[in-house]
Amino acid sequence: MTILNVLYYPDPRLRTKAKLVENFDESLQTLISDMFETMYEHNGVGLAATQVDVHKRIFILDTSDDKSQPQIFINPDILEIREVKDWMEGCVSFPDVFGKTKRGLYVNVRYQDQNGETHEKEAHGLEAVGVQHETDHLNGDLLVDFVSPITRMRIEKRMQKLKKKRL
Repeated sequence: MTILNVLYYPDPRLRTKAKLVENFDESLQTLISDMFETMYEHNGVGLAATQVDVHKRIFILDTSDDKSQPQIFINPDILEIREVKDWMEGCVSFPDVFGKTKRGLYVNVRYQDQNGETHEKEAHGLEAVGVQHETDHLNGDLLVDFVSPITRMRIEKRMQKLKKKRL
């Protein structure tokens, strides 16, 4: 397995809309394994392929404390969002940054697994927020699009400082 390079805001590639996954081949299985390795390395609970510069409609989640519940969502389609509440949200592409968003605490999602089989699931709590957040990534939408203008400015300033440290 390989740890993939994560794109950090404001990288414009994070705004790319992902394309449907059509081939459920070995390269997809390798991508999934590498994405899990990358997500765990960055202490994330979710990771969209867009965040590693692969613009296919796939994301992974693991909301467990012990990395024991890996989930794969390919070509996800959120069917319903219920009970929208304030949520403090973070993102691997925005390290050490959190912003208050409004997210549904319950979602129904249709998706395919790594073998191309279709499933429907009702997610709640952190899992529901993760489904919404990662689906947003696949659509080119980012954390800064869902926070207040003041929080957005704070996040952008923080990301500029982090970028200077990485250079």
